[in-house]
Amino acid sequence: MRILIVDDNPTNVIIIREILKKEDYRNFITASSAIDMLKLLGVGVGGENVQPRPSDVDLILLDMMMPEMDGIEACRVVQQYEHLKDIPIIMVTAVGDSKKLAEALDAGAVDYVTKPINKVELMARIRLALRLKREKDWHKERDQRIQDELKLAALVQNAVLSLPLAEEALEVHAIYQPSFELAGDLYAWYPLGDGRYAVILLDMMGHGISSSLFCMFLASVLKDTVTTYVEPEKVIQELNRRFNQLYIEKQLVQYYFTAIYLVIDTRMKRINYVNAGHPPALFFEGEAKTPVLLESNCHPVGLFDRIDIQQQSLSYEDEGHLVLFTDGLLEMVEGGQEEQLQFMIGHLNSTHDWQEEVMRAAFLSEPVNSDRDDDKCLVWISMKKGTDRQ
Repeated sequence: MRILIVDDNPTNVIIIREILKKEDYRNFITASSAIDMLKLLGVGVGGENVQPRPSDVDLILLDMMMPEMDGIEACRVVQQYEHLKDIPIIMVTAVGDSKKLAEALDAGAVDYVTKPINKVELMARIRLALRLKREKDWHKERDQRIQDELKLAALVQNAVLSLPLAEEALEVHAIYQPSFELAGDLYAWYPLGDGRYAVILLDMMGHGISSSLFCMFLASVLKDTVTTYVEPEKVIQELNRRFNQLYIEKQLVQYYFTAIYLVIDTRMKRINYVNAGHPPALFFEGEAKTPVLLESNCHPVGLFDRIDIQQQSLSYEDEGHLVLFTDGLLEMVEGGQEEQLQFMIGHLNSTHDWQEEVMRAAFLSEPVNSDRDDDKCLVWISMKKGTDRQ
């Protein structure tokens, strides 16, 4: 532990140094003024441009009354620097004015001792301040480790998302913006052969670590589930069964997710789908500006042991595009579902081709209502003439 003693009176500095030495505190430095203290801490004074640097000082014993700059003003300066503000400052003062002492504490000092210095009192306050500093440093280091791990987890989570797909008869793209480091949205698509493609978008209840972990579990079983069961009702039923196998003892929150899962047959020009409590997908065909809604036809996944589903079908003849999205995009707009859907339609009905910059500008900018910020995800599927029906 390194202690910085700041006093313009050499006698006071000698007294404090001797007290510290007798208590086996030998790692200390001194400064004869507040200006010198700030320079030692790497802080510019009076317009001087000094490059801020990490400080190895763990505690400052700061005289209150000094020329040029007093201890209270120096304390305020220190508090302006994020890398210095956690250094505990104990004021050393001969002033008995309670208003001055209160001003010092308001300026950022954690404690004070009065002159003439009482050795027992000084050491008690130093030990307390250093103990609190150690605890605060431990918490900061732990929080930094957690943040580093969350960033790594976010990279892993992002790696399981499907890459853009560009085929002769079909293209699939997505934009995604988590509200936190980790998110509760997941999308994926898989070629099934013979011009068929499976596409799924799901939205786990909530967001953050718990929701992201459930998403990672679903990502781990998704490909096997889709390639084994293929058809929408069977895939959603299997995901419901697998999700309910995650028994969590004393679970206080009922976790579930909404999902829309489609099988697109580009040869037969047919879309089979199940919408499990998810916002309606929008299908624009040909020159139409008003979409067909692929609305919910069953409850969300994971609420009950069994889920009864009847898949829906939609045929198309012309080129078109199909847009799936999570409710984080709807919540950008105040009002009911009708107003929210009109907002989405107005931004999605112009062209069948994917325009990533336009979509990012429209949906991933600052939300209109930031109080309800949520994970935001949009999946765009372009159906082209491509392969003719056989």
